[in-house]
Amino acid sequence: MPIRGVLFDVDDTLFDYSGSEETGILAHLRDQRLLDRFPDPGAALALWRTVMEAQYARFLAGELTFTGQQYERVRRFLDHLGQDAADMPDREAAAWFAGYTAHRDAAWAAFPDAGPALARLAPGYRLGIVSNSSADHQRHKLRAVGLLPYFGDTLVCSDQYGEAKPAPGIFLAGCAVLGLAPGEVAYVGDKYTLDAVGARDAGLRAYWLDRARCAAPVADGVRVLHTLDDLPAALDA
Repeated sequence: MPIRGVLFDVDDTLFDYSGSEETGILAHLRDQRLLDRFPDPGAALALWRTVMEAQYARFLAGELTFTGQQYERVRRFLDHLGQDAADMPDREAAAWFAGYTAHRDAAWAAFPDAGPALARLAPGYRLGIVSNSSADHQRHKLRAVGLLPYFGDTLVCSDQYGEAKPAPGIFLAGCAVLGLAPGEVAYVGDKYTLDAVGARDAGLRAYWLDRARCAAPVADGVRVLHTLDDLPAALDA
């Protein structure tokens, strides 16, 4: 069965989320005179990401709203710095997070290989997004970096769908938006288990985007890419 459509993850697949996150939090901590609380910038970034992953998991599980997990990230992060922020009001947490996002959003960028790959694929494939995030937030990011026209309304995100990757249903919902059977759809994402194995188990053609060249063994049915430049040829093959 030929591949007729391609679904993509967004963060760290098409969009350099990690790069903008690092720039944003380190700049904000400098502004807040908090960076010197850490032995080095890497330690500050590691703590921010640890807190983010824990609270984002609560969002994906339905325990917090998308904005709620942002406020909890601020409270837990500042708590780690001894600021007793557990009872910080939402308005104060929102203001602190807004300082971070101002720096982060100024650094937003698509990966250099994303636009050219999508331009090569668009004439021959139906394109869409399946993401564990807020649809409005992902649409805003894709618009900001110039990639939204490739997708239009073909975005399926966990906040609206009610289920997150690697659950099969959200991948199948993406296929349905494209109007294709799972076997006709490729899925491309940077997280091996969440994206590649999840898509394969849902019946899609799975492509793991290993930008870091981990050289890790992969399961049957998972194909490896190191750059999106190689995706068009891989789909043809």
